[in-house]
Amino acid sequence: MERRSGYRLVFVVVVVLSGAVLSAGALSGDGGDATASAGGSITGDGETVAPPRDGITVVATDSNTWLGRESDGPRANAELVAVGPDGERIYYNDSHTRYWDVDPVEGTDATVEYVYADHLEPEDCGGEEVCTRNGIERVNLTTGEVTEVFSRVTPGKHSTRWHDADRIDGSTIAVADIERDRVFVVNTTTNNLEWSWNAQNKFPVADSGGPYPEDWTHLNDVEVLEDGRIMVSLRNHDQVVFLDREEGLLGNRTLGSDDDHDVVYEQHNPDYIPAERGGPSVLVADSENNRVVEYRNENEAGDGAWERTWTWSDGELQWPRDADRLPNGHTLITDSNGNRVIEVDGNGEVVWTLPVAFPYESERLGTGDESAGGPAREADGNGTASGASGGAGESGGESESGAEAGESSGGADNTDDAGFLAGLLSGPTVNAVMYVTPVWMGLGELLALVVLVVAGLGWLVAELRWSPLGATVRSPVDLEWRR
Repeated sequence: MERRSGYRLVFVVVVVLSGAVLSAGALSGDGGDATASAGGSITGDGETVAPPRDGITVVATDSNTWLGRESDGPRANAELVAVGPDGERIYYNDSHTRYWDVDPVEGTDATVEYVYADHLEPEDCGGEEVCTRNGIERVNLTTGEVTEVFSRVTPGKHSTRWHDADRIDGSTIAVADIERDRVFVVNTTTNNLEWSWNAQNKFPVADSGGPYPEDWTHLNDVEVLEDGRIMVSLRNHDQVVFLDREEGLLGNRTLGSDDDHDVVYEQHNPDYIPAERGGPSVLVADSENNRVVEYRNENEAGDGAWERTWTWSDGELQWPRDADRLPNGHTLITDSNGNRVIEVDGNGEVVWTLPVAFPYESERLGTGDESAGGPAREADGNGTASGASGGAGESGGESESGAEAGESSGGADNTDDAGFLAGLLSGPTVNAVMYVTPVWMGLGELLALVVLVVAGLGWLVAELRWSPLGATVRSPVDLEWRR
């Protein structure tokens, strides 16, 4: 009897503590009306939402701040947010269901182009139950003026929403078309497609990537390089590939291979750093491995082996989906399930944080498109990274520790307890669960939920085993047990 009472007491303590953690998380999120400090919606122009930082930071989110991220209920739209150098919100738009890629417009100080998706009503889908308008818009963050650039309607919504587009010149744009597993170049003046490449021409659909045709490649990023080549992220193939508009796939330059998760695991938003800035290198958000990595090619032409030269993670990084190298050698990281955008210096220290619910991509204006102005890192012989070139006074200033960005490596493969825990919780299952859970539910709350469910089931099974067949399960507070 005493042993059973002790077990009941343990169950009570575990359930109460787990419930307390969940309650605290829910209250901090305030049922979906969370403030920026709680990793929720950034509301109110002029509100201070982050520490001061040089330049405007623009964030596109793939979320809403209601109970679940993938719902279509109240407040189902995502957010496009701009934060000024003083840390104050200077622009906000939640008119679209989802926001994805955001790029600065060349020759402007405060104008960006972004990719959006709108889930349409059945009557607008030509007989389909659900469909999506994928589009590209341009906005002046100062005046708020929005200009439509290009859009198309695709069937369904999951794995048909365009995630990225990259401008080639004043009239043409390359689009990452998830729905058709292709990249195409469109003239936005004439609306004519000028070129396309389909992954089905080079990869077998039967034994590669994800499920075909539902979500085979999940082609989620396209980047037009300075020499005219096009770099493409095939997420479900765990590969970053390079295309030539005449030759097609340049197979000898591919980074990663299908199911080789040690290299990259369902990555997002790779950025190319050319030889003149220390490359050729690829900086990539290695999403399912919960880390940011950089690979350098052994040949300046980019057709040799890839060597990992830099790795960064911490105990909070959970499903990063963007990383940009800034001119001062810092790295701007978009941590989706961590509900934050952070800036990491050359020592691996987090020197700036913007809490925001489920961000997809971020951009620091004035530093070039994505990693266009940033240097590569060089391996120091130990598999970690030496300091990047560039002084601390550029576009991000000195780190809070007082060290300059060019001094040393840091943050590579952190081995503290939190980092070890995050490693145990890496992979698509945990990240997929966090994708559909409430915005306020981080790793701690998710663990508390698991513990609560396991403890509750264990308690129920124990009571059923202890009770005579057909008897009512006794109250846990009744410490007297029938023999």
